[in-house]
Amino acid sequence: MHFGEDRNAYEGAVVPPIFQNSLFTFESWEAIDAAYEDRTNRFIYSRGKNPTVQVAEQKLALLAGAEKAQLFPSGMGAISAAVLHCINAGDHVIAIKNIYGPANNLLGNYLTQKMGITVTYVPGDKLEDFEAAICDNTRLIYLESPSSAVFGLQDLEAVGALARSRNIRTIIDNTWATPIFQSALALGIDMEVHSCSKYIGGHSDIIAGVVMGNAKDIDAIATREYAWIGAKTAPFEAWLILRSLRTLPIRLRQHQESAMKIARFLEAHSKIKLVRYPGLESFPQYALGQKQMSGYTGLMSFQLATEDLEKIKTFFNSLQLFKIGVSWGGHESLIYAPAISYLKELSLEQFTAMGISLGDMRISVGLENADDLTNDLEVALEKIQA
Repeated sequence: MHFGEDRNAYEGAVVPPIFQNSLFTFESWEAIDAAYEDRTNRFIYSRGKNPTVQVAEQKLALLAGAEKAQLFPSGMGAISAAVLHCINAGDHVIAIKNIYGPANNLLGNYLTQKMGITVTYVPGDKLEDFEAAICDNTRLIYLESPSSAVFGLQDLEAVGALARSRNIRTIIDNTWATPIFQSALALGIDMEVHSCSKYIGGHSDIIAGVVMGNAKDIDAIATREYAWIGAKTAPFEAWLILRSLRTLPIRLRQHQESAMKIARFLEAHSKIKLVRYPGLESFPQYALGQKQMSGYTGLMSFQLATEDLEKIKTFFNSLQLFKIGVSWGGHESLIYAPAISYLKELSLEQFTAMGISLGDMRISVGLENADDLTNDLEVALEKIQA
């Protein structure tokens, strides 16, 4: 709540101010020369360090148990910088199959063409699959736990130990759980990335990302990928993150409570074939989730008990409180069907191979009344004719 703030320097202001300036001036040659000697920690130009951004970074690092954090203007900016930091041309990367779509395109398309890297995709639920995929030039294992669409978990402690034994770096997209519910760095992962647009922001009014890890990695990213690509975080977005961090634990408790009620309702409904939510005892990896997570957030998916597209659309379009949208983690409840975007990029066979179907729905349970949300789903489900 208060870490990193210096109210004496802010004239006692209870909320840190927005330093909306592009540069910082110095009294002498010697002063600016000294600043350049420590440019990763000194304020010179706001494309580098900025006081408002720094306070947000310090709080995020503390929350994750990291030595340092570096904010980016989007989650993909953070992912791209972290990946580029770990690999060189011709390297081999191991990634789980169901990672965030743009991250998958970065690894499997863009970097394979531009840098000649190779990627091996594994389901992620068995340590042996990671071990079998390791090559002499493997330099990175990229994780996302829980994963996109199917919410599969990876044993972070085991994968981290395997990677360290082979001198391989590890990155996890920890956006779903947040550092509140999953301490990935403490489990042995080298760096974690987040889309701050999701739970960390929490109000659907921020686009930002963050990379967190040890000081050596983060300073190198700040000096190279962050500075050279020009991926500056605006002071105002950092200030909004500061606002959001004050309520993050409270919001997550409510997301979890409501999501559990809705997951159990869906699991018992005759028109639902399957619910994918790590907090349910029926989830195949429930024991692993209990081992490495301290809680569960509000994003889940479920499969309707029909493949009839017209019936699926009827359900989808009948919802009132669940708004249609692609993101998640905000105060509002959302629904999205992976088939809408995936089938524009993949064949039906590729789509099916991901373990999802036309009837798969992804919902983000927001902060509305849980009974109202359950009723909204019930009414829409009843419109699916047998």
